[in-house]
Amino acid sequence: MGFAHAFLRCWAVLENLLRRRAMSIIRHINELAESLLSETKFSLYDVERNGGNLKVTIQAEGGVTLDELAGINRQISHALDADDPMPNKYTLEVSSPGLERKLRTRDHFEGAKGEIVGVKLAPHVEGERRFKGRLSSVSSDSILVEIESGEKVEILIDDISKATTVFQWKQNQKPGKSTSNGQKDMTRIGN
Repeated sequence: MGFAHAFLRCWAVLENLLRRRAMSIIRHINELAESLLSETKFSLYDVERNGGNLKVTIQAEGGVTLDELAGINRQISHALDADDPMPNKYTLEVSSPGLERKLRTRDHFEGAKGEIVGVKLAPHVEGERRFKGRLSSVSSDSILVEIESGEKVEILIDDISKATTVFQWKQNQKPGKSTSNGQKDMTRIGN
């Protein structure tokens, strides 16, 4: 029993060290990306590390073009080549958050107030684990989502396993059909 207990204790210490090292790498990349973006119209949305993939997500008022993403990818890549905090090979991906963006931090939730969100709770949570509704408020440790029935559900941020904004597609009428106000819809399809 003594050996097993000591082994488990050493394993827990090792896991903790690896987790802190991974967090310091993410923090380092956050600082590097923020400094590169500081004099631009872009801001850092998120940095994720998943195995051999490093994903840097940026945003800008009005969106980000593919050419802008490619340019920022080159800048971050050159900066990482000069000061590489990653111990192994990895693939760098620079992208924008997209229409349905991940919500992982309190700041992400703050930025999504008033939007429709989908929330999945962790397996340890009893009862209903999936919610979709308007994000009405964010506190230091929870969010408030108004679901379709009008009920407001308070959700602890630590209980969330996945959350995203939900893009609502508008129902388009066929081109040339009259709209509800009698005007012709002149939407073009194709060129």
